[in-house]
Amino acid sequence: MNGRIHLKNMLFYGYHGDLAEENKLGQRFIVDLVLTLDIAEVARTDALEATVDYVRVHEVCRELVEGKKVRMIETLAARIAERLLADFPRLTGVDVMVKKPSVPMKGVLDYVAVETSRTR
Repeated sequence: MNGRIHLKNMLFYGYHGDLAEENKLGQRFIVDLVLTLDIAEVARTDALEATVDYVRVHEVCRELVEGKKVRMIETLAARIAERLLADFPRLTGVDVMVKKPSVPMKGVLDYVAVETSRTR
């Protein structure tokens, strides 16, 4: 039985970007995840061990966004997806969206985002 866990609008502060100001001052990054997994066992047992602990998933995202700088949010999104699949063997797929709401550009917009998907 396939299921999906959604983690939406996780807010972190990081120093990613191609511009010197972004690397020096940092900015907010918003991460959305959709985690795909078989939920038959957890539905039957009602046990945390039978699913993916989304508290730990949040911690992994925090570590990656607030950790080592990257220039492109595409790189950040790919690292999140790859790390989640590596750390959580119950996952069969992950969709990651990284939003950058404070883009240093002229013009008004809510955010720029990159979305990627990975499967086993």
